[in-house]
Amino acid sequence: MKITMVIPTYNESENLPKLVKDVLALPLEDIHILIVDDNSPDGTGDLAEKLRKEYNDRVHCLHRAGKMGLGSAYREGFKMAMDEGADYIGQMDADFSHPIDKIPLMVKELANADLVIGSRYVKGGKLDENWPFYRKWLSGFGNAYARVILGLPNRDVTGGYKLWKKGTLAAMPMDTIKSNGYVFQVEMNYVASKMGFKIVEIPIYFQERTMGKSKMNLKISLEAAWRTIALRFQHRDL
Repeated sequence: MKITMVIPTYNESENLPKLVKDVLALPLEDIHILIVDDNSPDGTGDLAEKLRKEYNDRVHCLHRAGKMGLGSAYREGFKMAMDEGADYIGQMDADFSHPIDKIPLMVKELANADLVIGSRYVKGGKLDENWPFYRKWLSGFGNAYARVILGLPNRDVTGGYKLWKKGTLAAMPMDTIKSNGYVFQVEMNYVASKMGFKIVEIPIYFQERTMGKSKMNLKISLEAAWRTIALRFQHRDL
């Protein structure tokens, strides 16, 4: 069972070496990492190549010309992972906000599901307690807003910690998935739900990054708000 974790990067040179080491140290027989770098000015792409050589065939790299967006990074990464024979394809952030030690549990749960989500909003899930109130409120509101607008049954629809079966991703109409910011996560959940795939959530503790800079900004938040409404019309025929 080949597992490939797809990790988009932009200026993550501080986090990448430890992240790769910790993921590959998991008690999983055939786990790989695919780093999708958008020509990071801090040298993340060069570092990824060094890690590829260090870990031989367990680290793979996809270098892109520039900052082209989260959605397109995942779309290209998913395709490459499937082309290289991955049975399970994961997605996670490079900043340690997603607990690496939950990957084995996600793998176990995926045996009887089509998609497993690391959830901040199911029982046992939690946001970093050091977040200020406004950030917790904004995160919760954005998630609830998307759930209500789209009628989604799962609790965490905006998070990006997921593990897919190859067959699930192969069946997804990726040419119709247009979102390129963080609302890409919402769109993928919405389409998977409408297609009747079985989605399982496991609780996670979502930790604030300790190194590097967050990519979230007002433009991304505004895109998420209007794009969420547009998804109802875009995928009405599913």
